[in-house]
Formats: sequence, structure tokens, C-alpha cells
Amino acid sequence: MENNHSNNPLHGITLQKMLEQLVDFYGFDTLGELIKIKCFNDNPSIKSSLTFLRKTDWARKKVEQLYIRTLPKLQ
Repeated sequence: MENNHSNNPLHGITLQKMLEQLVDFYGFDTLGELIKIKCFNDNPSIKSSLTFLRKTDWARKKVEQLYIRTLPKLQ
């Protein structure tokens, strides 16, 4: 059986880890400018952002897309 996950950069990365790395790299201010959602701009925290992102598919997809674009800079 072929390993289909080898080309998926999100495989094995939790939403929490992804968000923590993005916040460490950009900070909430820049993250809120790049992805205009309230949880990044109004009293932001990892916990409140995770709660929102787990319930909201479109917002989670935006975070995943930004993470994939940022991944080369994180390494």
C-alpha cells in the first residue's frame, strides 16, 4: 500500500500546532491582517481562536492555506 500522506504538508500537524507556529511567526496583529477574522483581532488567544477554527470550516481552510504558504519560512 502506497503512503498517500507523504505529499501532504499538513499530515501529522494539529490545528493547535499550526496556529501556535503562525502566531509565533507573525503575531496576532499581522495574523489578523492576513486573515480577517474576529478571533485574531478582538482580544485574541490561542484557546479562543482554536474554538472558533474548529467550528468554522472556511476560517480553518484559510489558516491551513496560510500555514502551507508560510511553511518554507518556518524551516
